[in-house]
Amino acid sequence: MIEGGRIRLKTWQQAAVAVGSAVGALLDPRRADLIAALGETTGKPAFERVLQRMKSSPEGRAVLLERPRVVSAKVGHAWDLPANTFGAAYARFMGSRNFSPDDRPPVRFMDTDELAYVAMRAREVHDFWHTLFDLPTNLIGETALKVIEFEQMGLPMCLLSVIGGTARFSEKQRKLFYHHYFPWAIHAGMQSTDLMCVYYERHFDEDLEDVRRKLQIVPAPTVH
Repeated sequence: MIEGGRIRLKTWQQAAVAVGSAVGALLDPRRADLIAALGETTGKPAFERVLQRMKSSPEGRAVLLERPRVVSAKVGHAWDLPANTFGAAYARFMGSRNFSPDDRPPVRFMDTDELAYVAMRAREVHDFWHTLFDLPTNLIGETALKVIEFEQMGLPMCLLSVIGGTARFSEKQRKLFYHHYFPWAIHAGMQSTDLMCVYYERHFDEDLEDVRRKLQIVPAPTVH
C-alpha cells in the first residue's frame, strides 16, 4: 500500500483537480504537491501503459512484485559504495544538493494499489534519471528531463512542464535549450531502454558507465 491515503474522484472532479493543479503549478512551479496531483489526474492511461510494459519485462515484473521504495531507509547504503558506482553517483547527486529521497509527495488519485505504486515509482526514480543522464537540477536540466520523461512514459504532465519551463526561460536559456538540450533529450529519450522497467537498486554497486551502456543512456552535453 502506498501511504498517504488514496482519494477516488469522479471524472468531473478529476478534471477540476487537474485544472486547479495546472494553474497552481504554473503560478508556483515549486509546488511539488500540485505537480504530483496534475500528473496523477491526467496520467492514468499513460500509467496503465507503463504498468503493462513492466508486466512484460522480467526486471519490470520483479519491481512490481517486490515494490522497492526509494526512501532513506532503503537506499542509505548508496553513500558507502565505491566512488565509481552508480549508487555512489546517486548519493553524490543527492548529497551535493541536500536532497532527501523522503521528500516526495504521496500518491492520492490512482484507482488501484498497482497503479498507485507505478505512479510512485515514476516519481521516485526521477533522481536516478538525473544521475544517469547527468542533468543539473536547474530550470534547463529539469525541463530537459521532462522531455525524456514524456518520451519514456507519455505523461501529459511532462509535456505541460516542458511548456511551462520554456515559458520561464530567459532569451539566453531558450537559445541554450533549443540548440543543445532539446535535440539531445529527444535523441536520448528515444535511444535508451524502457527506463520504468529497470530495477535500479540492483545496479547500485555496478560501475556508473557500465550501467549507462547497459541502459543505452547518452549523458547530457557539456555546454560551455
